[in-house]
Amino acid sequence: MAKDGTNRGGRRVRAGAKPDPLSEKLAKGLPATRLEDPLASPFDFEGADVGAGAVLAGEVMPEPSEYLSEVQRDGKPLGADIVYRETWRWLDERGCTKFVSKRLIEAYAQAFARYVQCEQAISKFGLLGKHPTTGAAIASPFVAMSQSFGKQANVYWYEIFEIVRANCTTDYSGAAPGDEVMEQLLKARS
Repeated sequence: MAKDGTNRGGRRVRAGAKPDPLSEKLAKGLPATRLEDPLASPFDFEGADVGAGAVLAGEVMPEPSEYLSEVQRDGKPLGADIVYRETWRWLDERGCTKFVSKRLIEAYAQAFARYVQCEQAISKFGLLGKHPTTGAAIASPFVAMSQSFGKQANVYWYEIFEIVRANCTTDYSGAAPGDEVMEQLLKARS
């Protein structure tokens, strides 16, 4: 402990070697654990309880919150609902929808859509702006906002991806939802 009463040394959060993905552990024959869905635990069913057979239905995607598709000042929708749906589909293909919070997906979708919005503003207004009082050239505020939203979206995406990596038994690689969504958002807003 330092003289000012703060702890400065010691172990850091998320420091050290990252655990291997679940699919790699299974392929190597190593012991592995996966998060359990509390609703998936079997009950005491008898063969006669099922009747003619079970009707299985897929998990329904929760509708994105309204703020993800709100109309912006320029009259166009934000488009974060597109990112939300694409991310949900990506998670559903890997069987990880029950492990990722709806709010985390919404936070990622909004940050990514705001990043795209800032990039469009940079394209429209340029990299330089005019100082409100002196009139001198200054860096566009959209550049800093774009970097901030981009970083925020990456943090959320890495959090989602770590959950998938730790719980997906199949190959989780392939096109990520953000790959195609950027193109869709640019088409939707133009």
